[in-house]
Amino acid sequence: MPSTGPVATATEITVTNPADGRIVGRVPDTPPAEVARIVADLRAEQPAWEAIGPAGRAVWLQRLRDWCLDNAERITEVIRSETAKPEAEAGFEGPALCDMLNYHAKHAERFLADKRPRPHNLLTATKRLTTTFRPYPVVGIISPWNFPFTMPGMDAVPALAAGAAAVLKPSEVTPLSALELVRGWAEIGAPPVLACVTGAGETGAAVVDHVDFVQFTGSTRTGRAVARRAGERLIPASLELGGKDAAIVLADADLDRAVNGIAWGALMNSGQVCVSIERVYVEAPVYEEFVARLVEHVRSLRQGVDEGDFAADIGALATEAQVRIVEEHVDGAVAGGAKALTGGRRTGTGTFFEPTVLVDVDHSMACMRDETFGPTIPVMKVADADDAVRLVNDSPYGLSATVWTRDRRRGETLARRLEAGAVNVNDVLTNLFCQPLPHGGWKQSGLGSRFGGAAGVRKYCRQQVITASLVPTPRRELLWYPYTARRGRLAARLLRAVVARDARRRTGLQLAGRTPRREGEPCP
Repeated sequence: MPSTGPVATATEITVTNPADGRIVGRVPDTPPAEVARIVADLRAEQPAWEAIGPAGRAVWLQRLRDWCLDNAERITEVIRSETAKPEAEAGFEGPALCDMLNYHAKHAERFLADKRPRPHNLLTATKRLTTTFRPYPVVGIISPWNFPFTMPGMDAVPALAAGAAAVLKPSEVTPLSALELVRGWAEIGAPPVLACVTGAGETGAAVVDHVDFVQFTGSTRTGRAVARRAGERLIPASLELGGKDAAIVLADADLDRAVNGIAWGALMNSGQVCVSIERVYVEAPVYEEFVARLVEHVRSLRQGVDEGDFAADIGALATEAQVRIVEEHVDGAVAGGAKALTGGRRTGTGTFFEPTVLVDVDHSMACMRDETFGPTIPVMKVADADDAVRLVNDSPYGLSATVWTRDRRRGETLARRLEAGAVNVNDVLTNLFCQPLPHGGWKQSGLGSRFGGAAGVRKYCRQQVITASLVPTPRRELLWYPYTARRGRLAARLLRAVVARDARRRTGLQLAGRTPRREGEPCP
C-alpha cells in the first residue's frame, strides 16, 4: 500500500516509511500547553547559557560534532527510515551539520564581539560608543521534512552559538531525525537549552505563540500565516519559503557538465529541495543536443529502495500528497501539448515517481509556474540569453538560479540580471555549502536569510547600544533644562559650527552685499 504520510491520533503521531508504508516510529502530538511549559523551561535555562560566553558555548558545539560523527550510522539509518532517501543522500546530512558546527565554534566569538564605532562629530567625541549583541532568549525553529536532520540543525547551531535557547518543531512527516539531534545534545551532557516538540499544526502555532524569534522553512502559504502571527506578537521572523529555481544553458556551455549538474540539481532527494532546479531554459543552437544528453543521463539513473548498499540514486517522495502534486503537474503539461521523453508516471509501491524530462513546455503550464517539489525537469527552448532572463524573472519566486556557460565573466554578468537571492555559475547548490554567504529568497521565496557569516549568528541577537563618557562630566549638559536665551544661542552656534562645511555658514555671517530673505520670498 502507498504511504499516506503520518497518521495522527488524539495523543500521538505514527511515522511511516514512504517507500513501503511500514511504521518506523511514534511520537507525541504535543498540545499547546505542553509547548508553553517547554518554552518556559528553556527561557529559565537560557541566561546561564548566555553567561558562559561564545568560547564556552563552542566547547559544546564541538562535542556535538564529535557525537554526530560517532553516531553517523545510526543517524543515517533514522533519516533513511522516515524519508526512504538513498544511502548517499541520507549519509550526507550528518557531516553537513558537522561542517556548520565547526564553522560557528571557530568564529562565533569574533562574530559576537562588541563593536566600537568612532564618534562621528565633535559633540560626541568624548563618548565611548559600544554595540553589543544579546541573544533572543528562545528561538523557535519550524522545519520541513526534506532534510530532517540537517535542516533543524542548520538553524539551531547559530542560535545556540549566539547564546539563545532553541526549540525545534520538525515536520510531523519526519520528526525522528530532529529527536536524534536533541538526544545527542542530551547525551553529551550539554546545558538543557535545546528541546524538540513534535506534533502537527497546533504544535507549530503554539511555538510561534511563545518564543521570541521564529525561523520558519516551508511553503509560502504557511509562511504567510507564521509571519502574520509573529507580526501580531511583534516578534521577528525569518522565512525561507517556496521556490521555482531556474537554470539557463547558454550556447557556449560545457554540455556534459551542464547535463550532469542540472540532473543532480533537479533530482537530488527526488527533487524535494528548496533550491531544486525546476525549469530549464536552453539557447536554441544547443537545445536538441542538450535534451538528448539529458534524457540519456536521466534514463540511466537507478530508482528504488536503498538498504544502505548504495543501490539507488533516487528514492521516494515524502508523502502521497506530494505524489499527487507531481502527477498533476506532469499530466497537466502533457494534456497541454508537452511530451515526457522519459518517466512521467509513478512506479512500484509506495510514493515513487519516475524521474521525468518534459519538453515543449511553456509558462501557461503549472510545471513551469508552480513549485513542483518532485523529480521533474521541464526544458524550454529560448532564442537567446535575453529571452532566458525574461522568462526566469517571470515568476513570483526568487530563491536561486544557475547559469551554464564557458565564459565565467558573462555568467556573472547575467547572474546580476536575475531576480533571485543566489545564482551559481556552472554549478548547483554550491552557495548552500558556503557558510560566509547569506541564503535568502526574493519575492515570495522568503524574508530574511540564514547563514552569511556574522550575520547568520547576529540575526538571533538583539543589538544593545551603550554610551559612556570618557572625561569628567559636568552637573548639567548644555542642552538640558532649564532653557535660557544665553545657553540656547550658544548651543545653536555650536551645532551650526559642527554641521556646516564652510566658514561663512559655520560663523553665521552673511555674504557681502546680500540681504536676508523676506518672509514669503521664494528661495533662490
